[in-house]
Order: sequence, then structure tokens, then C-alpha cells
Amino acid sequence: MEPPTSSRLNSRKRRKDGSGPNGATEPDGIPPKMSRRSFGLREPAPFSDEVEMDYSKPYIRVTYEEAMRGTPLDRPVRVYADGIFDLFHSGHARALMQAKNLFPNTYLIVGVCSDELTHNFKGFTVMNENERYDAVQHCRYVDEVVRNAPWTLTPEFLAEHRIDFVAHDDIPYSSAGSDDVYKHIKEAGMFAPTQRTEGISTSDIITRIVRDYDVYARRNLQRGYTAKELNVSFINEKKYHLQERVDKVKKRVKDVEEKSKEFVQKVEEKSIDLIQKWEEKSREFIGNFLEMFGPEGALKHMLKEGKGRMLQAISPKQSPSSSPTHDRSPSPSFRWPFSTKTPPSSPANRARNESAVTYDISEDEED
Repeated sequence: MEPPTSSRLNSRKRRKDGSGPNGATEPDGIPPKMSRRSFGLREPAPFSDEVEMDYSKPYIRVTYEEAMRGTPLDRPVRVYADGIFDLFHSGHARALMQAKNLFPNTYLIVGVCSDELTHNFKGFTVMNENERYDAVQHCRYVDEVVRNAPWTLTPEFLAEHRIDFVAHDDIPYSSAGSDDVYKHIKEAGMFAPTQRTEGISTSDIITRIVRDYDVYARRNLQRGYTAKELNVSFINEKKYHLQERVDKVKKRVKDVEEKSKEFVQKVEEKSIDLIQKWEEKSREFIGNFLEMFGPEGALKHMLKEGKGRMLQAISPKQSPSSSPTHDRSPSPSFRWPFSTKTPPSSPANRARNESAVTYDISEDEED
């Protein structure tokens, strides 16, 4: 059965001259604009035992040339890709994306090996088989998932699922006593190579976890996991708790240092601001003082003007030369009124009168 969205997904052509080895766009290439619509599926991919297969039609494989030219919508090219897909990551998704875009009209079937096969031929996995099935189901490029996929592909398996091509990276995969488990697929002309994504793999992720084991163990202990669940000994558990407390103390000290630095910085900024304002005010004060009391200040001009006015007021005015002169008669002597004789006085008064000086009051002084 073909998914209802396969024709929509398969309508996208492979990018020309712009795709890198991992199916990504080259940095110097400008990706084409796409319409604003969702290309992802709304539901996870179904399992193969849940899909009805029409065995009434004969199984006739398409050639590589026919597949590249494009097949009818009701006859997509059935591409199979298998793997362990432990800790499903972007490298897995990129490989499936390449398999999906091998041909214009592709129906991608992905086989996931069971725990039993994987543990026997490769090693222990982090995720169990049900978790790995579910992870692959939710990849947007997958149309169908085969559970408990075989380690080596047999002609019966290829015919049962009507597979046209098998997609995998071209590096020989030695396992199960064979130098390359895909050798017979390559000889049959059914192999479609993809390229691995450098820099990421399940082994690399596990290596990081093992390398930083103490960090993850301490983090999970803080989250509530028990030492038994983490397979941590009693001594290591106490050590992790002690390290956690030490880290908390270090963090507090660091926070205090940062806050003190911020406080000192604020004080310095305020002191610089105050100094600048003080300098501005002092310059303003000095300028105003010099304007008032300086050598050419306002006070000196005021004193000069006041001195000039005082001198002008004190100095007499000169009479004009053309004005007529008047003969001034001598001022009469002061006499006591109503009497031609001096009044009688006591001996003290006489002595005082004798010593007194008679002043003549002139007309000018009367004026």
C-alpha cells in the first residue's frame, strides 16, 4: 500500500549541483526557494506486517535507468535500507534522506535488527529494539519499517518485500564471517550507495558518555536516580555528593566575587561621575570668581566707576571765564540780636568767651 503523501513527497527533485556528500547544500550555493507548506508526515510510518501487499501482480524489478527516468506514481521504486539505529541521530537521518532521494519516485523501506541479532553480531545497545523501532518510525523520510530485520539479505526476503534497490554506504561491512555482507547485492546490481556523515556516530556518542561518566552520574544522582540504578558504588556515591557540595560552595564564592566586582565597578563609575561633576562645578565657580574679582572683573570696573563719581562729586566746578565778577562785601560779624552789648556772663562764661573765637559768617556759607 502506498502512503497518501508519497506522491507529494516524491515530487521534490534532487538538488542539482548544490548537494554535498551528505545530501546537504554546499556553502557557496544558494538554496532554491520553497513554498510555505509542510513536507513532513502527520503520523509515524507503519510496520511492514501492518501493510497489505498485493501479490497478484508479478514482482518485476525496475532497472537503474528506468528508476532514474522516473516511474509511474502507482509503481514507486522500492528502496530498502537497514541498520541498528541505536541512539538515533542526525547521521542516521541523513543516510535515510539520501536513500529517499535516490530516485524521483521512491518508496523507502527501513529494516531494524532485533536485540538478539545485534547483541550476537555487534554488541550491546543503549536502546532496546522497541525504542529503536519507534525512533525510526518517526523519521520523516521513512515510508515503512521492518521489525526484526535479517542480518544478511536473502533472495526470499527481497522478493517478499519486492525490493528494487538496497541503499547503504559503500564501505565494506564485515560481519557474520563475511568480508562484506552486501557483496551479493552489489554483484546483482541492486546496490545504491550513500555516504556517511562525518563527525557523528553512535560509537562517538557513547564515547562521550563514557569519557564524562562522572559528570552524568552526578547529574542523575541529583535528579533522583539511585546509586543502584546507576551502578555506582557506595564510595563513589559519597564522593559525588561531596563534589556536588564543593561545587555549590565554589559557585557561591564565585557569585559573591562577581557581585563584589559589580559593586566596586558601580562605585568607581559613581566616583568618576562625581569627580567629573565636581570638576565642572569647580571650573564654573572659578570662572565666576574671576569674572567678579579678577584683574578685569566686574568689581574693578565698579570701583573705578565709583571712584570717578566720588572725585567728580568732591572736586569744585570752575566758573566760566566769561561770567561777570561780583564784588563781595565782607560778611558782617555775628552779633547777638536785640542788643549792642554782649550779655553779662559769669566768670566761667567770661573765660569761655575770652577763649572763644569770633567767626564771621559769609554769605556763601549761609547759602
